[in-house]
Amino acid sequence: MTSEQADLSIVIPVHNGEDALPCNLTAVAAWRRRQTRRTEVVLVDDGSGPAAARVLRDFVAGGEGAGFTLLRHDPNRGKGYAVVRGMLAATGRHRVFTDADLAYPIEEAAKVVAQLEAGSDVAVACRVLPESRYLMSPSFFHYLYTRHLMSRAFNWAVRLTLLPGILDSQAGLKGMTAAAAETVLPRLTIPGFGFDVELLYVARRLGLRVTQAAVNFRYDSEPTTVRFAGDAVTMLGDLLRIRWNSLRGRYR
Repeated sequence: MTSEQADLSIVIPVHNGEDALPCNLTAVAAWRRRQTRRTEVVLVDDGSGPAAARVLRDFVAGGEGAGFTLLRHDPNRGKGYAVVRGMLAATGRHRVFTDADLAYPIEEAAKVVAQLEAGSDVAVACRVLPESRYLMSPSFFHYLYTRHLMSRAFNWAVRLTLLPGILDSQAGLKGMTAAAAETVLPRLTIPGFGFDVELLYVARRLGLRVTQAAVNFRYDSEPTTVRFAGDAVTMLGDLLRIRWNSLRGRYR
């Protein structure tokens, strides 16, 4: 970690993906060097295999790794656990987490930061706002249709039960002020993908201001429908867990 407090922290949870990591890390490093504010990058290796772990270690130890910090836990603990650890280890007054595949180009972090600078406590990328844009191969059109239907169904359930008005709770690009991160994140209980909903629910429960930002998003890979279905069952269970935690006063 840098000895001087950062203005902006970028937190990137990583689990494998060694083929794309060198290119994506180089892109993030080049972007960091262009920033006029003090910017740090916190990589959290969430139990990656030897190949990805080596890529991360070598990058941070090398010349391009200035301003990067690497955290690791083994075995894999889940994306939510990795994000929470990285966000709490970060020093920035604004803290943004994004996916290691850069499905949201790193430049899109500025749109989330702009919301925080305008007074939001938590800012969420939203892929379904009219101003948002997708970049994808025509071969993924069927995938987009399938994902859209399943994603809309899940977000409808989220809006109905926990987060009215939040259109894209599962977006992998979110930002928080340091104060919001240190208030909300220690209260979270879900280490997997359902942590996004829990984070937003707790933030609202505590009276924090949550806003949404239009973004550009890129599809590079196509998860299977079976994976979608399995994730949907898990996340519906997470919704019940969040509601139960709230009834028990877990988030006070």
